[in-house]
Amino acid sequence: MWIFWAFMAALSAALVIIFTKAGLEKIDSSLAFAVQAIFILVITWALITYQGTFNQLKQLDTKTWGFLVAAGIFTTLSTLFSYKALSLGPASYVVTIERMSLLFTIVLAVIFLKEKLSWQLVLGAGLMLAGALLIGLTQKS
Repeated sequence: MWIFWAFMAALSAALVIIFTKAGLEKIDSSLAFAVQAIFILVITWALITYQGTFNQLKQLDTKTWGFLVAAGIFTTLSTLFSYKALSLGPASYVVTIERMSLLFTIVLAVIFLKEKLSWQLVLGAGLMLAGALLIGLTQKS
């Protein structure tokens, strides 16, 4: 079932890029994210209220809070950086370079989460890097 949700995340991320790029024509990229963040908050808190998982907040330990706060900070930074890049460059090129996060994730997952590498993962990561470099370095300014 995780594959379905991962596909939905990928599709949603693609739509975010397209709608954000279109919306950045007449607005500062940071302000655009601030507007979107309001909707992120409302939709997310409505969902956890509907699911009845709000009470789980009481069960979070200090370590979990630390990880979630750090993830929140890096989510914000990633989005701000991405939106700034989108305001300056073509979406198809920006997203290609920005999605090199996949490669960083693989490396960090192996180091910090002790996930195992397979030849398929290494080959796939190499192909992603080659594709990102090919597209990113051939973009005309």
